[in-house]
Amino acid sequence: MSALVLCATLLLAQGAQQETQQSTVTPAQVAAAIDTLSSLDYPVRMDAARTVRRAAAAVAVPALTQAAEKHKDGYVRFRALVLLTGFNDQRTRDVVTRLLADPNDRLRAVAYAYFEHNPDPAVLPRLIDALSREESEFVRPALTRAIAAHGNEKPAQETMSRLVIRGQDFFRSAVIEAIGDYKGSYGFAALTEVAQQDGPLQDDAVLALGKIGDKRALETFATLQRTAPRASQPAIAASICLLGVNCSSHQGYLTETLKFSIKQAGFQELLRSASAGLAALAVAGNDEALSTLIDVGAPTRDPARAAIALSIGTVALRNIPVMLKALEREEHRAAALELLREAFDMLEEDYVEERFFATVRRGFWQAKPGSPSRAMAEALIRKLEF
Repeated sequence: MSALVLCATLLLAQGAQQETQQSTVTPAQVAAAIDTLSSLDYPVRMDAARTVRRAAAAVAVPALTQAAEKHKDGYVRFRALVLLTGFNDQRTRDVVTRLLADPNDRLRAVAYAYFEHNPDPAVLPRLIDALSREESEFVRPALTRAIAAHGNEKPAQETMSRLVIRGQDFFRSAVIEAIGDYKGSYGFAALTEVAQQDGPLQDDAVLALGKIGDKRALETFATLQRTAPRASQPAIAASICLLGVNCSSHQGYLTETLKFSIKQAGFQELLRSASAGLAALAVAGNDEALSTLIDVGAPTRDPARAAIALSIGTVALRNIPVMLKALEREEHRAAALELLREAFDMLEEDYVEERFFATVRRGFWQAKPGSPSRAMAEALIRKLEF
């Protein structure tokens, strides 16, 4: 057992503690840990983050706030802001708001992600205005998701609808996915137009229409079932299932397609499509789809394994309750946890990963000692070493 896992185990063994009690982590230890958040040594920076997470909010929040705004190391500022969001402190919103225009692009990405999950109509004009400046491949998607999360606001609807049919395909893909994730019915017409066109964005638009849930899309899907290429059929099947039409048969097709493309070489694109389709169903609350990904993915090797692991990671970050429920009852939990660990290693979603960690920690302390929920949370903390 590594020293990091042993440390996590010892902390968890203190079953009589409550998360709200005063932590024994001192201000000096927090300060020292913050300074090593940018260490090139992975175990060192992970242990530093773990130390900060276990500090009392009264100690950690002021230190993280100061580091996020003023530390001389830009990467430390970024990691400090990520960790700060995990404490769910009411002062965090003001800090994040101040950092929306920070020159550090990592900080801006976290700030945008924060307002995706904590929408504030008062901030929306600043988000829309930032579109004219943000061109980074990893920052702009976070910005567009933040705007999509404000989909009840007319300016957000108008902005996102325009972005569906304008700009680079990479950015448009993120826009289309975000509209679907937030069930933006305002984008139905624009998404239908994209779905009817051959090209790299067709599958994205099809899945988004399925997530929105408007059955008018069935006419488009019926046409695509006859005309779209084989690799696009899983997205179409998943979307029809999301609309509540013949879901069992379409889900069965996705499962069989996933198994087929794992066994047969040369079908990686089809495998990714089937895996993404099952993930979309799981995010929507379909427990069986997530179990399929875990059970089928457990014995696989790369390259199939990477695609399935990423789909499982997407479910974990987009619908935390579904993932935790699945892990609690999963017969092959060790295999599931390993797939999730691999996904988190590949994903670069620091803010939403921290949300996942914070949720698991709260669940651990709220669950009764000896309960399945606590056992599952403990297993997650050990495996992911947070």
